[in-house]
Amino acid sequence: MNKMAATMALVCASNLGYAHDLKALPLGDGKLSQAPKVGWIWACHVDPQAGGSQRDGPWINAAKGTYDVTAKAVVPGQVAWPSQFSLTVRQDQRVFSSNDLPSHATGTFPVPSDSEAYRYDRNPNRIGAQSLQVALPLWPALAAQASCAPGALGFLLTGAVLFNALDAPGRDAVAHETQDACQGHPQESGVYHYHSLSNCLPDKREPGGHSVLVGYLLDGFGLYGTYGENGQALASQDLDECHGHIHTIAWEGKQVAMYHYHATPDFPYTAGCLRGKYSNADVMALSGPHPQRGQGGRPGAEGRNPPGSGMAMPGGGAPRPMDGPPDLSRAAATLGISVQKLRDALGPPPPDLVGAAGRLGISMDALRSALDAAR
Repeated sequence: MNKMAATMALVCASNLGYAHDLKALPLGDGKLSQAPKVGWIWACHVDPQAGGSQRDGPWINAAKGTYDVTAKAVVPGQVAWPSQFSLTVRQDQRVFSSNDLPSHATGTFPVPSDSEAYRYDRNPNRIGAQSLQVALPLWPALAAQASCAPGALGFLLTGAVLFNALDAPGRDAVAHETQDACQGHPQESGVYHYHSLSNCLPDKREPGGHSVLVGYLLDGFGLYGTYGENGQALASQDLDECHGHIHTIAWEGKQVAMYHYHATPDFPYTAGCLRGKYSNADVMALSGPHPQRGQGGRPGAEGRNPPGSGMAMPGGGAPRPMDGPPDLSRAAATLGISVQKLRDALGPPPPDLVGAAGRLGISMDALRSALDAAR
């Protein structure tokens, strides 16, 4: 591998400070479950026929079921972006708004044809500004049952989207796909995203050793770095089936015993399922608009429906596939308004659900419920 790629990979490994063998991390391939399971992922949907990286890199040891993250090819480049990202509190909701352009520099995409990364993963997609907005519960609650992990899980505090651990065909995306030095890359509609914690978001620690908050998942619960209580370096086996646990943390200026997720260096990296309720509309919002075919993207490879983007009924229940956009006629009938009024309130894609609910004079829950039921 070229010197720059090797250096960046080692910087990543050093900065994250993992108490793990980074030269032999276990592959997550095949760790797909049909229910919550520690160290596995309960994905809502995968498509084994979808696209992805063209071939395995030499950092993957298929015979041993491991990969060497320090030897992985890295997409070169240092491209700066005009990042726009905000988190605001509106009554009982936390509103995330972003153009999905990260606060750090990215690699050059499409992957340069003269790079080593191109030999294994010829990602032809371009990073594009998005218009993302989701409203999450300020004080999330545990659901009666866990839900399967959607493709778009949430976001990091870089302002960019976090996907689950899988590529489109359902393999370990961190192992197989090439990313830039910040562990990100774009999918077909230009959404820049990660499949794990980014090295460009420092894993800082509180005075007691616990990692600080690094992002939020779509059920509203916080995502923290790789260190737990008393500075313990965490692995998946230290956490529950969804990759989290409960103990006292700082939340909204208070010390509260509450559930939260952790990133780890091993599969599934951030979440294997979700412990709180989430909205299908929010998954769609973070997934970006429908890609325009014929624009050079790789069909089926993290396009409109990112890996695992079929939905479980929020709060538990059997997964059902995402069938595309909602039938606005059905949603309007449920809400007792005209289709045109609903269209006008939603605006151009991706819809502004917070603003739409306000314009219609209804709650976010009522709007989400109507849209979800109309798929």
